[in-house]
Amino acid sequence: MPPSPASPRSGSTPAEEPDTEPRQDGFHPDLPDRPGHDAGDSALPLRARLHHIRADDLDGDTAQSGGMRRFAAISGGSVGSERIWMGQTHVAPDTASSNHHHGASETAIHVVKGHPEFVFLDDSGGTPEEVRIRTSPGDYIFVPPYVPHREENPSPDDEAVVVIARSTQEAIVVNLPELYVLDTTPEGG
Repeated sequence: MPPSPASPRSGSTPAEEPDTEPRQDGFHPDLPDRPGHDAGDSALPLRARLHHIRADDLDGDTAQSGGMRRFAAISGGSVGSERIWMGQTHVAPDTASSNHHHGASETAIHVVKGHPEFVFLDDSGGTPEEVRIRTSPGDYIFVPPYVPHREENPSPDDEAVVVIARSTQEAIVVNLPELYVLDTTPEGG
């Protein structure tokens, strides 16, 4: 009897018996997919292998600001990174974060869900003025080192979710009592 189209390797349908053969990689059919081969399965040092961090394995034990929840995916602790941190931030509906900056970290943000707003002060017109950047899913934001800002989610119903990458190994968060304009005047000038 020829194999059934529903289960070409076993000759039976999936409902009758589970497929116990390893899945094959489409680019390398001679190599089996190795389910469960994660960071803890190898004797190689952390910095000598790839790491897979599953969505449900994000670490919530990170620096936080009021109104937000940050979750680490890539960090020194999780994968041994030395110059990058990456994770997610969730902002509840109708919520604003505390004012904060990220120290010497450059921060890149990718909006995944919702319409978060990013707020900072600009005094290029002579008087400090609040600037609000409204975003949509797919948008990117860059936050330079030490620039005070906050994130807001004006939606009354939907959580905002962003993916964050930082140029430092860990998530640096310095909470502030208020926003201020970053002094960019060179010393002695």
